[in-house]
Amino acid sequence: MKITFKLYATLQHLLPSAAVNNAIEIEVADDVTLHQIIEQFRVQPKDAHLVLINGTYFDHEARDQTGLLKEGDVVAVWPPVAGG
Repeated sequence: MKITFKLYATLQHLLPSAAVNNAIEIEVADDVTLHQIIEQFRVQPKDAHLVLINGTYFDHEARDQTGLLKEGDVVAVWPPVAGG
């Protein structure tokens, strides 16, 4: 199935050069986990602080579940951000 994968902030550079607006469409297996997708793009687990599917947050434990994704979903990943 095809989904859109987005990386933000300090993770953007890990996307291929074909990415547009921090996003790339990718083909994934129906039983893929969020962790597997994130690892495919060389994002370290500690750097995948905020992971969303269509705007819904998934915690670390949920990211190992299969069957979370459907055709056309958007997965977005943000690193931890320091602020003040």
